[in-house]
Amino acid sequence: MAGRPTAPRPLSPHLTIWKWRVHMAVSIMHRVTGNAMAFGAVLLFLWWLIAAATGPAAYMIFLGVAKGPIGILIGFGFTWVFFQHLCSGVRHLIMDTGQGYGLATSKASASATFIVSVLLTLLTWITIYLTKGL
Repeated sequence: MAGRPTAPRPLSPHLTIWKWRVHMAVSIMHRVTGNAMAFGAVLLFLWWLIAAATGPAAYMIFLGVAKGPIGILIGFGFTWVFFQHLCSGVRHLIMDTGQGYGLATSKASASATFIVSVLLTLLTWITIYLTKGL
């Protein structure tokens, strides 16, 4: 069979061929947010644990960063990451029941994950601010 000429094999489609849609973005963001929560939470927990074990000076440095602008920005980002992953997970849970596969429904639910996650993040941080948690 080695001597017989063969037709070129078809190439698999890749991101330069497919048109970007909100469904694709939600699927990719679900993976990204899951990894961000896993790795980010571990790193923050380790920093907190090491700072607490090292002594009061190291812990005060941790608290200063956590309560400062960078810590608040990271907290805001983690809050959005959590809510985005949650909303996307609920969307996937609904789709696992066989619902929401229509193109219009799928597009609407994918768009809703971004909108709802931003609204929940803002609501959470407004609540924190109003209760003088910062």
